Order: sequence, then structure tokens, then C-alpha cells
Amino acid sequence: MRLGKFKLNHYINYIVIGIMTLVFGVMTLTGNRFDNSLLFLLEKMSISIILAVSLSLVVGFLGELSLGHAGFMCIGAYLGGKVSALLVPAMGNGVGALVISLIAGAAAAAICGVIIGIPALRLRGDYLAIVTLAFGEIVKSLFLNTSDESFGGTLGLSTPRYDKKYLFLIAFVLVLMTLAVVQNFIRSKHGRAVTAIRDNEIAAKATGVNVTKYKLVAFIMSAALAGVAGVLYSYSNYTVQSLKFDYNYSIEILVMVVLGGMGSINGAIISAALITWLNTWLPTKLTGELAVLQDLLYALILIAIVIYNNAPALAAVREKYNIGAMLSKLFKTKHDPAHRRDDKAKWDVVPTKISMDEILSVDVTPQNTRPDSKMGGED
Repeated sequence: MRLGKFKLNHYINYIVIGIMTLVFGVMTLTGNRFDNSLLFLLEKMSISIILAVSLSLVVGFLGELSLGHAGFMCIGAYLGGKVSALLVPAMGNGVGALVISLIAGAAAAAICGVIIGIPALRLRGDYLAIVTLAFGEIVKSLFLNTSDESFGGTLGLSTPRYDKKYLFLIAFVLVLMTLAVVQNFIRSKHGRAVTAIRDNEIAAKATGVNVTKYKLVAFIMSAALAGVAGVLYSYSNYTVQSLKFDYNYSIEILVMVVLGGMGSINGAIISAALITWLNTWLPTKLTGELAVLQDLLYALILIAIVIYNNAPALAAVREKYNIGAMLSKLFKTKHDPAHRRDDKAKWDVVPTKISMDEILSVDVTPQNTRPDSKMGGED
């Protein structure tokens, strides 16, 4: 949908998250206090959105299956958390220390993305998934077996907790920055090269696309953004423990991407928010003897959503009741059917060397059918 040259569907996610950031920010600055559980939920949703959007760059747009995203997040959480633990006593627990920690965590995750990406991206499909899964488990084990003085060992790394009143707002800003990075990359010529690799790697290579380069670039960007999410996680909790970043968490992030639709950033955002809410809401509602139903109900909800998104019998329902169709109806311009809109391609406004009347009046009768023409054969 277009408004002039402005494509609203390209910026709807910016608008929604920007409005949420503005509203919550004004309410916070004017003295309104939110429930701590709500603030923590918003922080977790922001972290999940960054993870889902960044993994969508590799899985959805590049078409490669990666199961090591939790490993890159773990690196960002530990390295960024360690930097913040060293800086906060000297600089205070402010924005300066947070920004430096974010840069350190993203850079560390990006460097590991280069190290693992160069050999791993030569593989495809299940083999790449196995290698990235092994990478995540190796990272978890390394931090688990560190000394108490370095990264806390089995007890975990103690990190400074940022003020709950403002961390979720910073997280929203980082979500907007993540969207800007990923969407601008995908809509550039580099993003078109990445999607060309996904559609047909051989054809992309034949047209001159540097497949290795673009695979590595997408992988590094995804790893760096996962590192940012890890730093946010360290600031959202008092302790970072490597057991949190196991392969189950990597699969959960992958579910967010697949559930929202492969190659759909808006779908990844909605899916990440929904799954995070379910993971928070179900344990609080299903307690005691009903706690055994948490995983069952969670699985049933995911199965129902997958069926709705993919069942051919529900294609008509999906086309009629989706966000794009609703927005099209909402912003549809009303006009009088009797009024003829200006058409720059009409025959009477297209510049030509001769008028259309002259073209229509040209005699196209074949010469040999005219009465005065000779019918041949005469000497």
C-alpha cells in the first residue's frame, strides 16, 4: 500500500513500536509507575524481538538453518556483562556504561560469527545446523567451566541491574535500531543478493554474486545483533548463567522465526512477542497440579498457529483476515466511480510525432487490391 511514494507497510513496525516507546516514555517521565512484572515482560519481549529479527536474517532471508543463536547471545551476555561489571563502579550505572557494554558484546559476538562462519557456511542444510548447534553447546560449556573470578563458573556472572523504569524504553529503542539495520540491509542491493542466494545459489553465483561474502555478512550481522540481545539480558537480570543458553533456547528462537513466516520481519516480531507472553503467562496461571499442562497447552497453541498459517483450506480466511488486508481497508481512498482519474498513459496525452487522428485515417488497403492496379500477367 502506497501513500504517494511512501510505502506504509514498510514502516508500520517502526510506527507501532515508536508509538509504544513514546507513550510509555511520557507516562514514565510524568511519574506513572508500572507493575514490575509488566516492565520485566516488556524487557523480555524486546530481547526476543531482537533475537527473532536477527535470526530471520539468516534463516528467513539467507535460507540457511542455524541453531547456534543462543551461543552468540551467551557471548554477548557474558562479555557485555563483564564489561558493565567493571565499568559501573567507576562510571556509575548509566547510559555510558550501557552503550560501551553493548558495543563490546556485539563486537565479541561478531568476531565469533566470523570465526565460526568462515568454515561453517561452506556447509548447507542439516550439516550447518549440526555445526552451529555444536558451537552453541561449546560456548555454554566454556563459560560454565570458567573460574569464579573470571566469569563466575557454575554460579554465573553477577551483573549490575539497570533501572527497571528506563531499561524497557532503551530496549524499545534498540528494537527500532535492529529493524532499521535489518530492513535497510534487506531492501538494498546487498539484501537482494542475499535473497538471490536463498532462491538459487547456483544462479546467483552465475550472475556474479559473491556467495561466500554475502553469506558471511548476513551471518556476522545476525551474530552481532544476538550479542546486543545478550547484553540487554545481562542488564535485565542480576546473574548470567550459561545453562540458560542451551540448544532448547536456540530452538525456541527458531520457532519464533518459523511461526511468524519465513522472511517476514513483522511476523517474527508478532511471533516473538506472543511466545514470550505465553512463556510468562502459562506458568503463572497453571500452578500446582495443573503445572503439568504447561508444555502441553503451549504445544497445542503453537500447533494451532502453524496449521492456521499453512493449511491450504484456510488460505481464503488468511487472505481476508490479515493485517495487510485490514490496513488496506482502513486507508482505502474513497472516490466517485463516475469520475475518471487522470491517466498519464491515455492516448490523447501521450506525446507523439503525429496525431492519433492521422494514424486512424491512414489507408491500409493493399496496393494489389486497388481497382487501378494491374492484376499481373499482362505483357
